[in-house]
Amino acid sequence: MSKTVIKIENLSKLYMLGQVGTGTVSHDLNRWWAQVWGKEDPYAKVGHVNDRTQKAEKGEKIWALKDINLWKSEGEVLGIIGKNGAGKSTLLKILSRITSPTTGSYKIKGRMASLLEVGTGFHPELTGRENIYMNGTIMGMRKWEIDRKLDEIVEFAGVAKYIDTPTKRYSSGMTVRLGFAIAAHLDPEILVVDEVLAVGDAEFQKKAIGKMQEVSQGQGRTVLFVSHNMNSINMLCKTGIIMKNGSVDFAGEIRDVTSRYMSIFNDSSLIPSVKYDRSEKHIQILSGELIDKNGELFNRVIDVNEPIRLHIVYKTERHYNKMHFTYIIKNSFSENVLFVDRTDFHKEFVALEKGVYSACLSIPNPMLVPGKYYLTLGFADNEEGINDHKYDVMSFEIANLSTFRSLKRNSYTFIPTQWELSKIE
Repeated sequence: MSKTVIKIENLSKLYMLGQVGTGTVSHDLNRWWAQVWGKEDPYAKVGHVNDRTQKAEKGEKIWALKDINLWKSEGEVLGIIGKNGAGKSTLLKILSRITSPTTGSYKIKGRMASLLEVGTGFHPELTGRENIYMNGTIMGMRKWEIDRKLDEIVEFAGVAKYIDTPTKRYSSGMTVRLGFAIAAHLDPEILVVDEVLAVGDAEFQKKAIGKMQEVSQGQGRTVLFVSHNMNSINMLCKTGIIMKNGSVDFAGEIRDVTSRYMSIFNDSSLIPSVKYDRSEKHIQILSGELIDKNGELFNRVIDVNEPIRLHIVYKTERHYNKMHFTYIIKNSFSENVLFVDRTDFHKEFVALEKGVYSACLSIPNPMLVPGKYYLTLGFADNEEGINDHKYDVMSFEIANLSTFRSLKRNSYTFIPTQWELSKIE
């Protein structure tokens, strides 16, 4: 009988919205003085409404987590999914001892390795090699144990050339590679991974999924895996939970969990457009929308006779020599890739200076059966691997087909598309 390694009972976390004390009188005075002069708050504001659609009231308290109960055995891989703000990261931060619960308790048996954000636990002034030893020591490893694993970690991360370079000079992709390699190779009994794999390239994501399967199935380690990529969740996990507004909304076998999660979108209205806040990322998709032949936003289903036109706005923070664009169309359960196109497949690259750009593509005939589909957007630099991908962010429906020829596909199909690029800022 497998032993229980994670036991969570009635776990809750309470946050107060709006401003809270900074901890010192001088900082509080600085905040007040900034407000008098109409300037921005120089100190961080804490807390968000758990239901992001509701307006927050000053001083309001919200439960980021409410009465979470979980028991996980040795060797289990648990997939945790849910919308942004559902409480997934808060749960993992409590288990990783980054923050404390307000009520309830949790017990963990064994050594835990966490990869919650890009560069978690890294000191930017230390080299990659020094960060490996520092992270290993924090996890309770002896120096001889780290020595034994060092070459394997460096090889898996693919950063041998930069291992003695300060990590502040690493790209986000290189940082994730090294961080995951450290967490996975230093023999933790429990591995916690929170969406950071989306930053890595496709090759690394495949290696990372394989490594997590190896440590769970072959070595009997427990893995908690948060992701918005249903392909990765289905491939890696056997059980899962859906989190909603800080609570566990559903738990069960992973296929049941992902099907139920995607049905939430199937039952809701179509999502023809998305927008994202600007961040400090070197490259970022800012918005995307599906438009008809007249340039208007789609507000209905798409007929087979109409092309799918996609308009994307994105930004870069510096010069890049070889950028490429990607789109992926998946079926209604977000499991099977049906169509994909990447401009680098056609050896088409774009050199970009710092700025905000607009790109449009047109798929002349999608050849899709009636149903709902999900669109993934992405663009990346081929030289450094820096990228931004938005998975399953828009949905559309094909209907009213006058003619249709059934096509059985064992793999995805490449469809040539036309890209139009222009700088807008």
